[in-house]
Amino acid sequence: MDICLLGTGGMLPLKNRFLTSCYIEHEGKGVLIDCGEGTQVAAAKAQIKISRICAILLTHTHADHITGLPGLLLSIANTERTEALEIYAPKSAIGVIEALLKITGKLPYRIEIKTLETREMTTLRLDCVDPMMELRALPMKHSTVCLGYSLTLYHKRVFLPEKADELGVPLRERKTLHNGGSIIVDGKTITPDMVTDEPRAPQRISYVTDTLPISGIAEFAKGSELFICEGMYGDTEKKKSMNEKGHMLMQDACELAKRAGAKELWLTHYSPAEPEPQIYKQELKKIFPRVKVSKDGQKTVI
Repeated sequence: MDICLLGTGGMLPLKNRFLTSCYIEHEGKGVLIDCGEGTQVAAAKAQIKISRICAILLTHTHADHITGLPGLLLSIANTERTEALEIYAPKSAIGVIEALLKITGKLPYRIEIKTLETREMTTLRLDCVDPMMELRALPMKHSTVCLGYSLTLYHKRVFLPEKADELGVPLRERKTLHNGGSIIVDGKTITPDMVTDEPRAPQRISYVTDTLPISGIAEFAKGSELFICEGMYGDTEKKKSMNEKGHMLMQDACELAKRAGAKELWLTHYSPAEPEPQIYKQELKKIFPRVKVSKDGQKTVI
């Protein structure tokens, strides 16, 4: 999966910082998480092809996470897209999304709105990207209904023709093994694991923002190769005010990443009153050494 953190700002965009949004691509199909004002501009600056977006995941309806939706959809329309585009969001967000869609006018492609449960974790397959990609959505604790997202890409075991040859598997029977079934050859049962390579570990990226550092987040992000988490401020004296507003500090995000056993942590959703988040880098590394105080346009491949 190719990942690009399009923007790292919260509340309002700055001249050198776009609002929080994350793009994930797998085999030419893209997923966008959140869509604040100017997301299509951030994507252009990062050389992301928005025509590849087939699913948009919205965490909640605060303006810095959703008001870029009409502009993005209209920009996608100019790419001659005709395939349907799916939007996933909490049930309570549907009215806001429908209102925003009214100002786009008629689009040359269909919008399919998918509502997600907000009382417990939802798990489903993101088939528009890959049938082997699992989407999980976990309710957060913010001043409004908010979801965190985790994408896990599972891998089929690779079929090894040489092993099938050794076991005398006829060509006409190999499709059954490809599809996960078993066959009988000369009275012996041949199972798929006998003609495939070793299982490969799944890849996981988790994205959490606009929430208190609730205990369930660490388990939700467990095993993530990349954990993207909000860090509004690095000043611990702001802890009380952040709690009151349903946000967390950079230090909170580092503690969660450590408990989750994440391979890497990217911070995001900085307050506009935090113009130089890099100054906390060394302090944060003492909590979680593999933390990155992210910048707009930051990319990686997992």
